[in-house]
Amino acid sequence: MLSRLFAPKVKVSAHCDLPCGVYDPAQARIEAESVKATQEKMAANDDPHFQTRATIIKEQRAELAKHHVSVLWSDYFKPPHFEKYPELHQLVNDTLKALSAAKASTDPATGQKALDYIAQIDKIFWETKKA
Repeated sequence: MLSRLFAPKVKVSAHCDLPCGVYDPAQARIEAESVKATQEKMAANDDPHFQTRATIIKEQRAELAKHHVSVLWSDYFKPPHFEKYPELHQLVNDTLKALSAAKASTDPATGQKALDYIAQIDKIFWETKKA
């Protein structure tokens, strides 16, 4: 009797943890753009204090970009997405590795490589939103 009293009245399900619309690769892209822009500014300024501050900012932004990509992978993308896009696991891994490389580098090419990977995730993401 108690089980019927406390049983759910409505069965609900959701694709993601929250109603869709809260996830967007743009968050990762914005942070990665900051990484690349900081790398470019570092190349144009040899002041050691500036370099130190820029390094801290670049590393923080790279970590934020990695966080946003990881959240998409773990919270947004689901088994049907991985079935339709079998390259997605490797793409996310490559993106995270590229962001780690950009975090450790002052070369803007590493920042651009991360941005290129994020653009691929973005394309897949928006294709899944159409489905």
